Amino acid sequence: MTFLRRIFFLLVVTILALSFDEKILCQEVPHSVNNSGVYEFLDELANDGIISINSVIKPYSRLYIANKLKEAVGKRDFLNSRQKKELAFYMLDFGKEMKDERRGEREKGRTGEGIHWLSGAKDERRFDLFYYKDSLFSLTVNPILGGEIFTNESGQATYLRNGAEARGYVGHWGFYASLRDNHEKPILGLPGYLTKREGGDIKGLDSWSEMQGGVTYSWKWGSAGLVKDRIEWGNNYNGANIFGGNNPTFIQLRLHIQPVKWFDFNYFHGWLNSMVVDSSRSYWGTNSYGTDYREVYHKKFVAANMFTFIPLKNLNVSLGNSIIYSDLGVFSAYLVPVFFYKSVDQSVNSGIDNMNSQMFIDISSRQISHLHLYGTLFIDELSVPRIYKRPKNEWNFLSYKAGFRLTDFPIQNLSLTTEFTYTYPLAFQHYVPTLTYESNGYNLGHYLRDNSREWYVSLGYKPLKTFEINLSFIDAIRGPDYTELGTSRWGNPPLDIIQWHNTAYCLKISYQLINDLYAWGAFTISDIRGDQRWSPAYFFGNRNTANAGITYGF
Repeated sequence: MTFLRRIFFLLVVTILALSFDEKILCQEVPHSVNNSGVYEFLDELANDGIISINSVIKPYSRLYIANKLKEAVGKRDFLNSRQKKELAFYMLDFGKEMKDERRGEREKGRTGEGIHWLSGAKDERRFDLFYYKDSLFSLTVNPILGGEIFTNESGQATYLRNGAEARGYVGHWGFYASLRDNHEKPILGLPGYLTKREGGDIKGLDSWSEMQGGVTYSWKWGSAGLVKDRIEWGNNYNGANIFGGNNPTFIQLRLHIQPVKWFDFNYFHGWLNSMVVDSSRSYWGTNSYGTDYREVYHKKFVAANMFTFIPLKNLNVSLGNSIIYSDLGVFSAYLVPVFFYKSVDQSVNSGIDNMNSQMFIDISSRQISHLHLYGTLFIDELSVPRIYKRPKNEWNFLSYKAGFRLTDFPIQNLSLTTEFTYTYPLAFQHYVPTLTYESNGYNLGHYLRDNSREWYVSLGYKPLKTFEINLSFIDAIRGPDYTELGTSRWGNPPLDIIQWHNTAYCLKISYQLINDLYAWGAFTISDIRGDQRWSPAYFFGNRNTANAGITYGF
């Protein structure tokens, strides 16, 4: 029996063993990070001390969100009027994840809410295209439709999306799928652009397809799944710097466990796209259309874990590490969730060039009511002598972020956010093409990549349920890309020369009319100068850009 077959066999045995616990009914599927409304609301409730959350790992599962909303329902007396209405609004959606209190009376007959087309239930359930639920099985299907338009001195830019999404549960199993075609002209999210805008595997000149979904299995204190989904690791309000989530999605084997209240653990193993042709496996083929060269990419993988400890209420300390590896196939040691992968790598590749490993630390404190303090340190390469001896012009390859958000104080429904990000040269970079911190050519870390700095400040006001007015300011700079210059890995001064600079002021108004239906308008005054390759030509230079959009589903 091969190693992978043994792993599969043990997984099946574990699942069957857990299935015998009939008293536990846990069902989980992830909720898209791009569907940001409920994430912002949970963050607000946590900052106000109403609930406690672990915000270092996203996406949250729908069951996790439902349980946190239920926790807030028990503290409604501490919410203001707008928050109470918003809580009721999200319960129309996530209340469907909760166990039906009447289920016990009808389990034998497996009756339930039945089939519903193009309907919701007033004050009980949100609108869905299709919804079915009984005591064993549930299924929800909705369309994905939306678009936005930009206009500035460069002319017009448009984006459209269309597709469908579905999710369901059978016992302890959860499944979900989302298929979306994207059409953007001109393309605003290419791999080389310093932007948080989503990109993909561009077909032709202006479109790409994105398939997300997977299958999960859950039990009382954990869950596992094989999924293709977006991830975001690291506390932030304007771009994470562990896993930023701006890259195309990739297949992942995920594990999440929380056996006690003071400890939370996350792990995934992912299959990346190296975009590097393996000539030894590529070949020529001849058919009725002629002779063609069949290119095959080098295999590339990532493994990462995060240990979160909660020593005090509302204080989360997270430590983790990751590794990008190639050439080995799916390697057994990197399927062990709790390993320190750099040490494993030094054993496996003893005497030869190592793989690309990283470490990270994230601290999040909501111990002061209304205030969220957080900081993240991403370590791509660390040398202790470079810390205390500091050789001339030698730096460790780090990226760090620090910030705070003040919520509902001193004025209700008002939030103030300040965030600072600094990344040294060669962080998120690697000299071996198959070991870069990338997938499909898109950086996995912070959207500004290495040798960069960003200030972000925003003021948000929510006068009505799901309605927000946000004023933000960004000042971002990036220095030379030393990997392009062929320079030594040492002696590269951070931000010695500013090669790209973006200053932007933005006023945005957004409203979630019904669950998952968003409409927004924005006006941005920006000045992007320097290396033109790092920004879409549409936004480059002094631009006053008006933007409006509407979307249903993500």
